[in-house]
Amino acid sequence: MASGKEMEQDYLAESLNDLFTSVSNMIKGDLQGTNDLLKLLEKMNIRVSEEYTGFGDVASGLRVYLEQLKSKSNGFDQYVQQIDSIEQQVTEFEAVVSMLDKYVSLLETKMKSIYQIPPS
Repeated sequence: MASGKEMEQDYLAESLNDLFTSVSNMIKGDLQGTNDLLKLLEKMNIRVSEEYTGFGDVASGLRVYLEQLKSKSNGFDQYVQQIDSIEQQVTEFEAVVSMLDKYVSLLETKMKSIYQIPPS
């Protein structure tokens, strides 16, 4: 009876077929998982790209604002220099006034002593 050998070969062929089908399904599953991960990574990259594009716009706006502030600051430099100059002149003027006050006090004392006016 050759049918026993044929059954054994059919069983072996069926087992090999099941093995190849299982391996094929496993590889398909792995590839599908990898494909899903790559799609997720692509979506994440797009999202990050959109986020950084927004940051780029903000940074560009901040750069323009900073340039405007720098321009305004440069305009104020002239006024700051004038204020410093005025402050220096006021300090010198205060010194002159103080010297004049001492000189006037000295003159007053001399005048009182010359005219013999009692000190008040």
